[in-house]
Amino acid sequence: CKAEASEVPGLYNTVRVGWSGNLDSASQHTNQRLLLSLLVMKALVSRGSVDAVSQQMATHPQYLESFLRTQHYILHMDGPLPLPYRHYIAIMAAARHHCDYLVYLHSAQFLRVGGDHLWLQSLEAAPPRLRLLDHINKVLAHQPWLTACSHIQTLLKAGEQCWSLAELVQAVVILAHCHSLCSFVCGCDVNPDFVLFSKSPNDTLPAFSPYDAANGNTNVPQSLAAPSEHRTRRRVNKPDLDLVFNDEEMICFADPSRFITDPDFCYQEFSRREEDRFQVLRIQDYSWEDHGFSLVNRLYSDIGHLLDDRFRSVASLPSLHSPDLKRAVWNYIHFVLGIRYDDYDYGEVNQLLEPDLKLYIKAVACFPDATKTLMCPLSLTAAKSSERTHINLLIMEARLQAELLYALRAITQYMIT
Repeated sequence: CKAEASEVPGLYNTVRVGWSGNLDSASQHTNQRLLLSLLVMKALVSRGSVDAVSQQMATHPQYLESFLRTQHYILHMDGPLPLPYRHYIAIMAAARHHCDYLVYLHSAQFLRVGGDHLWLQSLEAAPPRLRLLDHINKVLAHQPWLTACSHIQTLLKAGEQCWSLAELVQAVVILAHCHSLCSFVCGCDVNPDFVLFSKSPNDTLPAFSPYDAANGNTNVPQSLAAPSEHRTRRRVNKPDLDLVFNDEEMICFADPSRFITDPDFCYQEFSRREEDRFQVLRIQDYSWEDHGFSLVNRLYSDIGHLLDDRFRSVASLPSLHSPDLKRAVWNYIHFVLGIRYDDYDYGEVNQLLEPDLKLYIKAVACFPDATKTLMCPLSLTAAKSSERTHINLLIMEARLQAELLYALRAITQYMIT
């Protein structure tokens, strides 16, 4: 790690100061771990020994750091939810969009942190408390404007299976994070075959994976630092999941359809539905800066700062695209998800975004699984890889913020009633 530190100017100060200015000793220790993790991730990216999502984002290293800090925090740091619950919630979220890559990833991570493999048989095999999340998962994924105070009340007042407010906020953040990440994965056409995990001896669950660079484990095995060119594949079939082992890797396959109900529930055109007019979320009434940030940060310590850093990072990325075009992309995604900016001239969307680009943006944001058959717009095909990635990052972050706004508004309504 010391050898890599000199190659990342300013990274130590970024991580040491972090997102909250003056840090206590515990926060400083956490950020030092994150620094080491990011340096190892950088080394793995340079060797091609890291997951395909991070490889795509590595064209924008400033954003990648922010993304990894947030993902590490919600999936692996202190929080009210047990680690297996976090990965199972991620599986539920990814399954709504039939995102094989993320379902495979979190199925394997779920097992690595001690999750019960029987839960991977189907959603019905999971504990009742997790199954209670199915409805809000479905709504946030496809029609987030329908998220209501009643959904929050149902989860918090479910008798012995009830959720605490802190648990629910963490669950909602994980759901929104994974829904939006599905858009990025599908938009970048990430191949699920790249979900690889190191395997410990005797076919036990792996002790390290390339993702550990984002999970606080900096003990990189030599086998990953210099991967072998010759590996033997063998498949281990179980009734509930399918594991494929190479000599030093494991791929976990779990059919996404096992984890969803009501598969016909999907995105519907918001602007054409008369009955939804009253559900329009106007930014002057409920915004991230004035409302969502403070609420989520109060109920789930520090996550507001981490999320805010992601939003700021993607907005400040250097790009060939004009600031007006980037704003048009962001506001258009919010528009199709029912969010309105009264101070924005939506005529700019049609002026700045070509019709094929608008179609692509809407599909990636609202129908990620359908992008497998969608042609990439000519304007993106001719662009550099980093520019295509930039557009997909904008889509992901705009969608993430939209889902969080709807969920946090419903929580606010519950708290004041």
